Amino acid sequence: MKLLMHICCGPCTIYPLKVLRIQGHEVAGAFYNPNIHPYQEYERRRDALSEYAERLFLNIIWPDGYPMEEFFRQVAFKEKERCEYCYWERLRHTAELALLGKYDAFTSTLLYSKYQKHEAIKEIGKNLGKQLGIEFYYYDFREGWEEGVKISRELGMYRQKYCGCIYSEKERFCK
Repeated sequence: MKLLMHICCGPCTIYPLKVLRIQGHEVAGAFYNPNIHPYQEYERRRDALSEYAERLFLNIIWPDGYPMEEFFRQVAFKEKERCEYCYWERLRHTAELALLGKYDAFTSTLLYSKYQKHEAIKEIGKNLGKQLGIEFYYYDFREGWEEGVKISRELGMYRQKYCGCIYSEKERFCK
């Protein structure tokens, strides 16, 4: 299949890309993460992915601008539901790009992280796929967590310590 994979960061791309290519899929990436704050963190993740994608000949669709304002508008005063909105927004964007680019399906590196709400991502992806008329390709990439971490360290990739949003940064560092 021709797949468009939402990508949150370089390290989380390693294992899913390997699996999808081994399965014979033609894979392109979409970097769309208005949740990542501050902007310097966004840049570090974008740059690390750019370098890795170049090395592996992975085409990436990059967003125009940095739409953080809409993210804040949608999660303000709804901090407990922020993850579900964040997953929905990034997967929606990817699914729409996949439709425009005539891809067979879309997926996400979010399915790789053992720190994300896996079942919520799966459900949101499947629901968006049904609503928009494009398949959500589900695969539990968490099985390769250790392998991806090991390879990212060997490559000296930038490895972030929180999911990206300012709320998770606070939860991680402000005890």
